[in-house]
Amino acid sequence: MRMHSAIRVVPGALAVVLAFASAGVASAAAPGSSAAPAVDALPPGQPVSETMTELAGWVVASRDAQGYPFAVIDKAAAQILVFDGEGRLRGAAPGLFGSAIGDHSAPGVAGLALREIPGRDRTTPAGRFVGGFGPSIDAGRVLWVDYDSAVSMHPTATGVPSEKRAERLATPTPEDNRVTHGCINVSPEFYEQVVAPTFERGGVFYILPDKASLAETFPEFAQSRAAAHQADGKRGQSAPR
Repeated sequence: MRMHSAIRVVPGALAVVLAFASAGVASAAAPGSSAAPAVDALPPGQPVSETMTELAGWVVASRDAQGYPFAVIDKAAAQILVFDGEGRLRGAAPGLFGSAIGDHSAPGVAGLALREIPGRDRTTPAGRFVGGFGPSIDAGRVLWVDYDSAVSMHPTATGVPSEKRAERLATPTPEDNRVTHGCINVSPEFYEQVVAPTFERGGVFYILPDKASLAETFPEFAQSRAAAHQADGKRGQSAPR
């Protein structure tokens, strides 16, 4: 795991997004914090989308996570950003997601064994989920992202060598990161160093959609974002001549 200044581009972007927020909230995500540096496990040079940084900024500014740690997750880019309860970035890493494209879990999928889940139903749902550690039937204590649909976040496993999950996670592009039955996988190192300690007492998970609109998935964020962009557009207009 490397720690360097590149990932601090993300908190810097958040500081811009949070310019409209109170000074106390903005400073929590600003560079130069006394907190330990964020863990950057993303492939070198891989950008973080504007949507991810804007959503993270909105979560902090609106206090939508109510002081709990939170993660912003982009399935399309196969990226995960983890923040503490004060909005400070704790780490960024690639992830593996459900092999099927979709934003909803099929009814009854939580009651099926992995081998029984049809390929079309192996989705990672999108939306806002309040999760935390809890027991499971066959995997001990796990970090549930959405207990009702049996979606958890856990380290990559080597149970099915042909899936090459560790190898997929290590590639520099997201094209091969859709392989799970719906759960979210991260590297064992990132899980132990960032995920497990950050969410020890639970947290909130924001998963961006594959197909659904932001307005459908995060209506309050979408409204705030549209208003902010509209205001920026008006400020950018030249004076009448």
